[in-house]
Amino acid sequence: MKHLTLTSLFAALLLAGCTSMAPDYERPALPVAQDWPTVSANAQSGISATQDKPAAEVAWQEFILDENLRKIIAMSLENNRDLRVAALNIERARAQYQIQRADAFPTMGISGSGTSQRLPADLNTGGEAGISRQYSAGVGTSAYELDLFGRVRSLNDEALLRYLATGQARKTVQLSLVAEVANAYLTLGADQERLQLARQTLENQRQSYALTQRSHELGVSSLLDLKQAQTVVESARVDVAKFTSQILQDKNALTLLAGQQIPENWLPRSQNDDRVTLAQLNAGVPSEVLLHRPDVLQAEQLLQAANANIGAARAAFFPRISLTASAGTTSSSLSNLFESGTGFWSFVPQLNLPIFEGGRNRANLKVSEVDRDIAQAQYEKTIQSAFREVADGLAQHSAIDEQQAAQVALVDASVDNYTLSEARYRRGVDSYLQVLDAQRSLYAARQDLITLRQAKNSNQVTLYKVLGGGWREAPAIQNG
Repeated sequence: MKHLTLTSLFAALLLAGCTSMAPDYERPALPVAQDWPTVSANAQSGISATQDKPAAEVAWQEFILDENLRKIIAMSLENNRDLRVAALNIERARAQYQIQRADAFPTMGISGSGTSQRLPADLNTGGEAGISRQYSAGVGTSAYELDLFGRVRSLNDEALLRYLATGQARKTVQLSLVAEVANAYLTLGADQERLQLARQTLENQRQSYALTQRSHELGVSSLLDLKQAQTVVESARVDVAKFTSQILQDKNALTLLAGQQIPENWLPRSQNDDRVTLAQLNAGVPSEVLLHRPDVLQAEQLLQAANANIGAARAAFFPRISLTASAGTTSSSLSNLFESGTGFWSFVPQLNLPIFEGGRNRANLKVSEVDRDIAQAQYEKTIQSAFREVADGLAQHSAIDEQQAAQVALVDASVDNYTLSEARYRRGVDSYLQVLDAQRSLYAARQDLITLRQAKNSNQVTLYKVLGGGWREAPAIQNG
């Protein structure tokens, strides 16, 4: 009896696990150009001249040189709630995969039961009222599907690929988080510089206003000159208050990303140029970069999952065979339950052949095919978006050094213009309006230079992100 049960179960396992009916997967062709858009020679050399490794192999600990920024990024990777949700999504997907995978194996269970029943005389075969008892114990499997046409295997493949996609989603969140923290850090540093410039300007304008007020008292300067000088002072005060408020908001944003309060001595006082990022990154070629970005890998795995689901939909057109089997012992007396001659077994194969489903199976197959087409379109759109992000980053990088050099020259010229305008005003050659224009131009030029330096650093961070930086595991670098 036991031999027959085990033989039947073994035969069922051998019959199961056939080839999936899912279509053979072929990766769609890249819907983008084979090369990045042409950029200037200076920009191209600035990206790839001294960095042999592609961006994907550059861990964020190698990319970020600022020690305090490293500490804040490490803190955010440990405490950020978005990243924590992404990690929990992986755990959830892993559990769902295990649930689906369990369908590929028989469900075995041990059961035991006891029943007592009293029957009246007119229902009892002996003609007398009586009590009957029955006890049983056994082991069995219930409704195990023989996967002859790969339905269970296709569903298992789909669950596995969706689980793997959540891992890529977490990498995407982590890479985005590193970039967000770095940009928030840069923004705070830039606003600190803007506040310092506003304070310096306010102090200088107060001194200039004092001189103009003294000149007005002596009858040298007009009341108009005095009021014009006052407007500059008040404007600088407005900027001081504005940047003070903005710095508090920047700190709040950085704290949210880090997931907890950041020590004050870790926060930047300036942008720390040349201490934030590496100067060079290897842009590589589109086929290498785009196909290995975590978000693209996630989209492709979801496409493969949709492709696998077609196999399950196709298998629904074919017969489904399930087995229910049990073996054990039964007796009318609990004390005799395991005595010789009390054994029993049952074997119940069941065949379900779809004949008329009202078009349900065809509709399910159509849905799975459309889902596959949607996933392919989303995959191609992800690649196109990634290509544009890299192209935009390279385009900005190609001109930003030249912009910064021109802005530095503009600041120098504005300094000379302001110095000459003030000297001519003190000699009575020009009106104070000329000085005001020169002051405003110099202040705006310096503010624009801060913004341009921030844009340059932010462009490096953006390139690191869009090139898929650090998606491969790399050993951590200890902070000094």
